[in-house]
Amino acid sequence: MLKSMLTCCKLYISESRNVRALESIEQAAKLYPEAVIVNTFKDEVYNRVGYTLVASSSTTTSSLYDVSPLRKSVFSMVKAAVEAIDLELHSGTHPRLGVVDHICFHPLAQSSLDHAAGIARSVAADVGNKLQVPTFLYGAAHHDGRKLASIRRDLGYFKPNTSANQWVGGLQSDLRDLKLDEGPHQIVQAKGVVVIGASRWVDNYNVPVQSTDIEAVKRIARRVSERGGGLEAVQAMGLAHGEESAEVACNLLDPTRVGAAQVQAEVERHAREEGLIAGEGYYTDFSQEKIVEMYLNHFQSKA
Repeated sequence: MLKSMLTCCKLYISESRNVRALESIEQAAKLYPEAVIVNTFKDEVYNRVGYTLVASSSTTTSSLYDVSPLRKSVFSMVKAAVEAIDLELHSGTHPRLGVVDHICFHPLAQSSLDHAAGIARSVAADVGNKLQVPTFLYGAAHHDGRKLASIRRDLGYFKPNTSANQWVGGLQSDLRDLKLDEGPHQIVQAKGVVVIGASRWVDNYNVPVQSTDIEAVKRIARRVSERGGGLEAVQAMGLAHGEESAEVACNLLDPTRVGAAQVQAEVERHAREEGLIAGEGYYTDFSQEKIVEMYLNHFQSKA
């Protein structure tokens, strides 16, 4: 096991309330013990769970993608998820495109982005062809470096399909004019689609706002995000989060340049301009350094 060749996968499932479904997904991961789930983040309101997995590889040779424990474990979890969860029965206040909404691979320590991208493409081929789920690639896994946000925008990800700021039921988008990478062009409503990519490390940081005025919270999110003229390398969404509150949910695409402290300050500033109060934000995962430490400790405890 080499610390210098670790790859991380963040796997987001559109479910947090169905205990049996989550148990089956986690049991599927245990079939490949070399890939370790180092964090599980469940959000009952969003009805979403994020798993963080880490595995080691002794080489970057592409021929070993076929035997990568991370590839096998992630595919096993995806298979269990699409068998156990029906997207048509799903509802939550976080957007989603499928039962398995998003999978991203990140290099850790001295591992390469190319290696992470190779595993991402292999998993995409497995999911698209073996499970018959339409699959899109982005970032380093895509030949043109397509952006995750552009895929989501094309598929209507950012627009709730009910007046209550909820995403309910299956995906209604038409794939005919979109450049699919793997799988069929027909959407099975119970499964949806999956987006798979590879990138450098991304921090996920959410800031609560004490308000039921979701439009005001969306304005705050736009002003904080790079797309809205705010912080560089920050993406942000304003989402309802419970009956009395909302959140500005942020992706920090380059946390070494723009970190959580800057995001927190900007959300607080824009909230004051709206006459609202922002609470203390929180990460949905550990830092990459902590994740490496947890992975190594897992095996040391078994030695």
